[in-house]
Amino acid sequence: MAKITSHYACTECGATSLKWLGRCPVCGRYNTMQEEIVTASSAAEAERKSSYGNSRAKKLDDITQENYDRTPSGMSEFDNVLGGGIVTGSLVLIGGDPGIGKSTLLTQIAAHLSKTEKVLYVSAEESCSQVKMRCERLNLDAKNLLLLNETCIDNVELELDGVRFCVIDSIQAVYTESLSSAAGSVGQVRECAAKLMRIAKSRGITFFIVGHVTKEGALAGPKVLEHIMDTVLYFEGETQENFRILRAVKNRFGNISEVGVFEMTDTGIVQIVDYSGIFLSESRGEESGTAVTPALTGNRCMNVEIQTLIAKTGYGQARRMPMGVDYNKLVLLLAVLEKRCGLSFSAYDVYITAMGGIKLQEPATDLAICAALASAHIGTPIDKYTAVFGEVGLTGEVRAINSAEKRIAECVKMGFKKVLLPAKNLKSGVKYKDKITLVPILYVSSMIKNLFKSGD
Repeated sequence: MAKITSHYACTECGATSLKWLGRCPVCGRYNTMQEEIVTASSAAEAERKSSYGNSRAKKLDDITQENYDRTPSGMSEFDNVLGGGIVTGSLVLIGGDPGIGKSTLLTQIAAHLSKTEKVLYVSAEESCSQVKMRCERLNLDAKNLLLLNETCIDNVELELDGVRFCVIDSIQAVYTESLSSAAGSVGQVRECAAKLMRIAKSRGITFFIVGHVTKEGALAGPKVLEHIMDTVLYFEGETQENFRILRAVKNRFGNISEVGVFEMTDTGIVQIVDYSGIFLSESRGEESGTAVTPALTGNRCMNVEIQTLIAKTGYGQARRMPMGVDYNKLVLLLAVLEKRCGLSFSAYDVYITAMGGIKLQEPATDLAICAALASAHIGTPIDKYTAVFGEVGLTGEVRAINSAEKRIAECVKMGFKKVLLPAKNLKSGVKYKDKITLVPILYVSSMIKNLFKSGD
């Protein structure tokens, strides 16, 4: 006889409670606790025991290292984010806002893989006819792609014989019969993800799983959903704009800092290999308030333009509005410029953005942010062929950063003529001294004097 119990689970973070609460004690959200009926069936318990019953502790020397096979997806940008290709038997979760292009991207990848492998596309939110219409609209050669319109994960398992790649669209729309709660609930999402994990590891099937996001942009459902996955990707970008950024926030087989750049077109999603037209504007150097910095994202380096605008505040307190730059970092650098360089921003609203929607999180962009802010305050533009990078401390000193040689090489490749860099990183660019002018910087104030001869 199956034992039936109930509890209340938070739809935002997955926290559980034996009684209903108006506010989740873990994430602090209101009215997110929903009742779930939990049936611990003997079949479900037997499956869990069988999946772990054969495991035995082994010595590290007795374990043979596996060589993970990687399969090209047909998009080099997607492969770079995954760490070099699709790993056999892995679980890849892709989250993003509605309409951002998650289904379109996976349909294109599934169509490419179906030319040589058996691929199953499980559409729990769309009919097979709608998926076919998408393939025809994108002019995809997907005649061998298998389509399945099913919401029960147990029935999906019956169709996986011989399948090497499977797309689940989406995890919030499927359910398992071992639980009586509705699809999309915390328990269903957790159990379906765990079932897919057991199938992937035991049968060597790679799963691409689409996940919904909350209003705050985080993946909906319990956090255990992300813990189970081998790779978690976020598809970011504004739906009104064409450019999309695919970012890895978790990757057991590669670098978590990798990003891929794509463009949404009438014929589908196209990868962007040349970033110069995305993160750099054609009019840079004509107006004040802009600076270019070579930013690292994973193993690649690309020049990103930082744009700033200051305007007299019309309120009692000045506003700071960053996009792509951490708010606390902006406030800190404004304080350094005021205290160490004599540039006052207390009476100005400050707006700052990174071109192309990319997020600049590494400290190596500090000096470029200071340069852009100083340019906007003084009113003098920075030469379009000048790049700036370095970390800024609270005393105004410019600290050394890593991968300086790679950043200088990228500037040389993009045709820049001058680079302002930390003095301690000057030796890293010795071999490029004949191709580009290297200016060592010890303090932010000296950078301002070098860029703006009239600067204080």
